[in-house]
Amino acid sequence: MKTKFAATALIIATGLVAGAPSFAEVARDQVKAELAAAVRSGDIVVTAETGLGLNQLYPGLYPAKQVAATLTREQVKTELAAAERSGDVVANGEIGLKLKELYPSRYPVTQVQSSVTRAQVTAELNEAMRTGDFMASGEIGGKCKELHPNMHPAS
Repeated sequence: MKTKFAATALIIATGLVAGAPSFAEVARDQVKAELAAAVRSGDIVVTAETGLGLNQLYPGLYPAKQVAATLTREQVKTELAAAERSGDVVANGEIGLKLKELYPSRYPVTQVQSSVTRAQVTAELNEAMRTGDFMASGEIGGKCKELHPNMHPAS
């Protein structure tokens, strides 16, 4: 039974691989050249357990890949200065809080622009009061319409 299944799977896989146009388009010399380039740069995966290449396991043995900078040095300095002024820099220590979170009195308050008008908020509040779709006071923590179904008709 297992032999039949394995043989069938092998035949199907062979047919799929042979019919794939990507294998027919790559020449043997091109594959050898790509392999040599991957070996030189360390892009060969050593073990399947980690999935890391040689250049990631042993970065000192391979040249570092060049990364194109998206910002200029002046832009980075400007962003850093703005972050320091506003307190958006992470404070030293293990807490991981920003300076403006640790020392809020030292930094200006950031104004949040509302996305809804006062009339919209009032309309939403009236709708929630009518339908009971708000948290009821007390220790239970349920919505009013769930705690008092007779106060709010089904909508």
